[in-house]
Amino acid sequence: MRFKDVFSIIGPGMIGPSSSHTAGAARLGRAARRLFGAMPVHAEIVLYGSFAETYRGHGTDLAIVGGLLDFSTDDSRIRHSLELAESAGMQVVFRIGTQQAEHPNTALIILRDEQHEDRLTGTSIGGGNIEIIAVNGFDVRFSAHYPTLLIFHDDYPGMLADITTIMKARQLNIGNMDLDRKSRSGDALTVIETDEPVPPQVAGQILELTHVHRVSLVDLAQGKEAAL
Repeated sequence: MRFKDVFSIIGPGMIGPSSSHTAGAARLGRAARRLFGAMPVHAEIVLYGSFAETYRGHGTDLAIVGGLLDFSTDDSRIRHSLELAESAGMQVVFRIGTQQAEHPNTALIILRDEQHEDRLTGTSIGGGNIEIIAVNGFDVRFSAHYPTLLIFHDDYPGMLADITTIMKARQLNIGNMDLDRKSRSGDALTVIETDEPVPPQVAGQILELTHVHRVSLVDLAQGKEAAL
């Protein structure tokens, strides 16, 4: 991913000493929270590379959990996120990953409640920027820098045409799209980054399509989770 301006290198306003280990980590946690759509009951966080080696000293643990509580990178409550998560009823477990990761600052975040589980793998690539590299077993990539729709659906002819027709009617411009499927005619995930905020009604219309099972919206510019 290329940095677009000097502010991408300096990093955002943040709590903590490192744009990669704290600001980026907080954004990873927040992206996972937005994917999940609510505060999870249980969070398992697997850290790799330098995240695993220095996470306590750099506050990466506090930052990821702060993101799971939907705190922005400059929210002072991040300093107390572990205690706040416990008070809110979120059980948090940290593990050290043993496999070789794609990037030194990599985290696998597994969120669960009584109904479902989500898995998001992401990297913190500098300046507070992140890249999501996998979601629920699908190899998809997105930056979470733009409003992003994650559409879980069957691999079915015309699926993308139906989705983009809805977006065209709302004059939503697609900046980037990625798709992965687990098998031919099997489960698929389409990820669409847009230039404009995505109205909840658009996600609702897409969810009504035959062969669409679930729609999540990851928009870190929004102060609150969108109601889908």
